[in-house]
Amino acid sequence: MRRGIAGAAAMLALVGAATCAAATSEVLRLDPRAAIEQSEQAIGRTLGSHTLVDAAGAPLRLRDFRGKPLVISTVYTACSSVCPATTQHLLDAVAEAGRMIGLDQFNVLTVGFDARHDTPARLTAFAARQGIGAANWRLASADGATIAALLRDLGFSYAAVAGGFDHVTQTTIVDRDGKVYRQVYGDDFPLPVFIEPLKDVVYGRSTVTSLRGLIDRVKLICTVYDPAARRYQIDYGLAFGSVLGGLSLVVMAGLIAREWRRARHV
Repeated sequence: MRRGIAGAAAMLALVGAATCAAATSEVLRLDPRAAIEQSEQAIGRTLGSHTLVDAAGAPLRLRDFRGKPLVISTVYTACSSVCPATTQHLLDAVAEAGRMIGLDQFNVLTVGFDARHDTPARLTAFAARQGIGAANWRLASADGATIAALLRDLGFSYAAVAGGFDHVTQTTIVDRDGKVYRQVYGDDFPLPVFIEPLKDVVYGRSTVTSLRGLIDRVKLICTVYDPAARRYQIDYGLAFGSVLGGLSLVVMAGLIAREWRRARHV
């Protein structure tokens, strides 16, 4: 079901992406079904140790992001409609995720896939126009061979058309080990479609061994999306129930241990 919905949304996103091209280009160069299939097949794939060039002109190694989840948005800086709209929506989604999860818990990378033209200067200008300034958000591109290899890892498809590119409007969530965890499609995706898998890779699989781990577990279970407010909130009823349930388990374990010790001495 999830893949079917994602596929339908992605095909619409692909059609929408054609507006980045010149108005005279009326025929899509990409097969939507094949593009989405390629994108979904990337799930579970480990990204290669590619070295990009960031907006300051410095080397940026993908393996340096390991240890924290990474959100990758793939755009080209000359795009005048879909890529800016996608970035603006991602800014809102990242801000909401930062409010609930913490911006220090994940990183964001905007990749310019137009290797010839997405220079550091253009990436810097794109960041300024879009208002990208968070400490956990970087922009980068690379030479043609490196970009091609990275896009294969991401399952990202694009084709040159007159005045621009047709491409899947795709945001990729990568786990802390560098594996593709989820693809998010479109330039106006619902916040839960982005934040729920991000919650999974930030702390959904963590083992509760500390107070921070316990807090993370409660956040995972007890933060719910309010469609009316269009933001996440903590359900204190669920939080109280989770804490009470945890305390009950501790008490029960203590009673079992006491009875076990007593039985040994009988």
